[in-house]
Amino acid sequence: MTGRIIYQQIQNVSLSRFFVAFVPKRPILLKKLGYIICFYFPKKGHIYMKLLWVWLMVVLFALLGCEKKENPAAFSQADTKKQGLLEKQTSYSGYDDSRINEPSLQNNLFHPFYIFMDKGFSQNHYIPSGFMPNGNCISLDDTWRENCQAGKTCMKITFDVECSRQNQKWAGIYWLNPPNNWGKKKGGYNLTGAEKLTFWARGEKGGEKIQEFTVGGITGDFSDSDTAAIGPVILSREWRKYTIDLRGKDLTYISGGFAWSTSEEANPDACMFYLDEIKFE
Repeated sequence: MTGRIIYQQIQNVSLSRFFVAFVPKRPILLKKLGYIICFYFPKKGHIYMKLLWVWLMVVLFALLGCEKKENPAAFSQADTKKQGLLEKQTSYSGYDDSRINEPSLQNNLFHPFYIFMDKGFSQNHYIPSGFMPNGNCISLDDTWRENCQAGKTCMKITFDVECSRQNQKWAGIYWLNPPNNWGKKKGGYNLTGAEKLTFWARGEKGGEKIQEFTVGGITGDFSDSDTAAIGPVILSREWRKYTIDLRGKDLTYISGGFAWSTSEEANPDACMFYLDEIKFE
């Protein structure tokens, strides 16, 4: 039996018809290939032809079924900035203008907006750079690892009372965006939707008195849209959670995310305390 006759018999197989229906191009080439196989393998040519059809079908469906990968260059500039923000680690000198007025609302729900979760956490916001009145009598260690409320690190703050008596007798720190921004630069976040700022605090000995914890309040060319505060707060040796109520506040522009202040009069002996898990909710 010639190769042409064997091939014509194979054409009656439903599998072959099915494949031919999906391969309309170059039928002459496929027929010639079938003639050659059936001519050189007259006894088993029909088996080899079926295997050929199956193999070609697998290749065809693999090519048609593969999903086309998205080209990273096709992303919009806004998507690129958003992705970069999530991957960028916050550092004291790493201010990025693309984060100004970053929206915090997604699907009409306000997601936690951290000021401090852990040292190096990629979604920390604001920088503890506003040392008041001059920073001479304050030290801050944001890598403290002993007895933290959560995570690996918390912040240890020491207010040197003796130093303060010889200076301006009060001290505090503002968490600002960008660093050292006292209203001279753009840098406020739009925190619309937040109902409160929460944080955890404890004293080294207990009895430490913080006269005020504050959100907002920066004035100047680019002043904050509102301010809120609690205090005075007397700290315990145990961790306690504190809340600054933000309901009814205008949070469209806040460059001073968080602050504390106290005085040597309120702490005649010493003042060492710890902060952790500071966030807008």
